[in-house]
Amino acid sequence: MYPRVKICCISSVNEAAIAVKYGASALGLVGKMPSGPGVISDTLIREIAAGAPPAVATFLLTSETGAGGIIAHHDLTRTNTLQLVDYPDEQVYRELRAQLPAIKLVQVVHVLDEKDIELAQRAATYVDALLLDSGNPNLEIKILGGTGNVHNWKISRMIRESVKLPVFLAGGLNAGNVRRAMDEVGPYGLDLCSSVRTGGKLDEKKLGEFFNEIYRA
Repeated sequence: MYPRVKICCISSVNEAAIAVKYGASALGLVGKMPSGPGVISDTLIREIAAGAPPAVATFLLTSETGAGGIIAHHDLTRTNTLQLVDYPDEQVYRELRAQLPAIKLVQVVHVLDEKDIELAQRAATYVDALLLDSGNPNLEIKILGGTGNVHNWKISRMIRESVKLPVFLAGGLNAGNVRRAMDEVGPYGLDLCSSVRTGGKLDEKKLGEFFNEIYRA
């Protein structure tokens, strides 16, 4: 079974169509962030989400951490999935479930050290999937994704084996290392942004190379 592939930092309706053509099963749409690439307007996120095929998941990457802010952000964009790139309180998950019962919740876990295993296990009791990335929310200006850096896949493997829900792997994935990532972590899904872009634009050649590596693996 092939892993699901999420192409993140989608910047236009055309980029969304290209990603889907090559095999993406999910699109990452980046809302306002303290740092990092790919931010687009909420209006454009809503347009892209509305035009996506029914089988394609549309992820709103939101840096909001309060239930009210997250729900308001979703109301503006209407994606079918919320990707929480920062860490909300546990009560926030309960409020999101109550007020947005049809919307999937994906919690990003920024893999820094083995302490994040327990953090991931706690979050897993509230959400539909985890996404393991290479950011650092502890900095003065938070880095919440889009680094293009690989983190410790041994820890990612430990997280994946300790939870009973789908786990996406992000951070520095490309055609040259995706086979190793699949072998070492065994994720349900793969998430990438910068490695399939040239000059900030989605690159069909790089997309093709990435998907070909998955099929060969």
